[in-house]
Amino acid sequence: MITQAFLTALSSELPSLAIKTDTDSTAHWGRDWTVHFSVDCTAVLFPKTTEEVATIVRLANEHGTALVPSGGRTGLSAAAVAAHGEVVVSFDKMNQIGTFYEADRMVEVEAGVVTKALQEFAESKDLYYAVDFASSGSSQIGGNIGTNAGGIKVIRYGMTRNQILGLTVVTGKGDILELNGGMLKNATGYDFRHLFIGAEGTLGFVTKALIKLEKQPVNLTAMVLGVPDFNSITGLLDKFGKALNLTAFEFFDHIAVTKVIEAGHTKAPFESETPFYVLLEFEALNDEVLDTAMSVFEACAEEGLIVDGVMSQSVAQLHELWKLRESISETISVFTPYKNDVSVLISHLGNFISDIETIVKDNYPDFEICWFGHIGDGNLHLNILKPANLSKDEFFEKCQTVNQYVFDTVKKYKGSISAEHGVGMTKKPYLTYTRTPAEIEYMKAVKAVFDPNDIINPGKIFD
Repeated sequence: MITQAFLTALSSELPSLAIKTDTDSTAHWGRDWTVHFSVDCTAVLFPKTTEEVATIVRLANEHGTALVPSGGRTGLSAAAVAAHGEVVVSFDKMNQIGTFYEADRMVEVEAGVVTKALQEFAESKDLYYAVDFASSGSSQIGGNIGTNAGGIKVIRYGMTRNQILGLTVVTGKGDILELNGGMLKNATGYDFRHLFIGAEGTLGFVTKALIKLEKQPVNLTAMVLGVPDFNSITGLLDKFGKALNLTAFEFFDHIAVTKVIEAGHTKAPFESETPFYVLLEFEALNDEVLDTAMSVFEACAEEGLIVDGVMSQSVAQLHELWKLRESISETISVFTPYKNDVSVLISHLGNFISDIETIVKDNYPDFEICWFGHIGDGNLHLNILKPANLSKDEFFEKCQTVNQYVFDTVKKYKGSISAEHGVGMTKKPYLTYTRTPAEIEYMKAVKAVFDPNDIINPGKIFD
């Protein structure tokens, strides 16, 4: 696929461009958190400017060389995996926070800026970057845009899409486009910005973004509630959602809590043990809001929706309660979990979870299921933990059958096979479960316009 001529041309036109071809580098930058695909990466490029990216793309077109974008590589769908001899374009060196537009509450950032760095910048300006998730310390803004990342604050602030006021992109043809310019109002035809958000780097490379910042939340307060069954969770979402301006509404099951506590990340929130738990967060702007929260809690307890609960009384306790949710992925990673993130309408969540648990227990009674997710936006994370008596290969082979059952159930409830981790290569065979053949043909047509030679992240989302 790659020719020496391509690297020679790059070195000639961009003599300062860092290029790595050693095995350790290609193995490192050629993969993401997905472990199911072998890496076949020929070289890794480290541009520093949008213009350098454009030159790389132009020369790649001339030499027929496929390119794969690389950010923080925290994805779980193999969208950033070089598996067929591609050249990886890393944005690690494009990591500058640029102009801050105070009046617009907006900042320009390069694609390689780490999510947490943007969060800290916003805080330094007494503002808030609302996209937050467990990988914020290593994920990059470009990758967040490519997958339309969500996280724990979606119920209040929306997805990454809702934070992007403008983009600078390099198309698959090598053209540099400045999209929307940060304006809130721009009624001048097609907004290409939204094509690139969630495109997983298949249309071109995002190099810069104009990011909307929010007012800092005030006196964030969390409640952790123990509930007797899943249907109680949707009841709580309805009642607390009507009474409070929620910033988060997360859920996790008893298995998740047990694993987190056993790993020593935190302690049990209360003495009672329940099948499911809810963590909800809100701004306690005054005592009246706290009184409202307690009134709803008491009413729900009387109805039998809540078995036990606790409310944070300090910032330190708030962070401690959040550990119950945020430590889950790290904790269960030692069990080599099969992970799937899906979404269905909140109205269908109870029946969906019941169906999945029945399917897994009927077919694989020795499989342990760990549930958690952003229940406030219908996003579920299904984790099946590998039994000790199965090898990794045996386990994942069996999970392919589970995959079919899971996506059949998603299709039954007209949900999405991927809520926030994209399609990549892992979910490509199941794209038709969420998108119609007509939609996929339009997607391919859009791809052909922006990347006519199919050199930008080929083989991702669809063939």
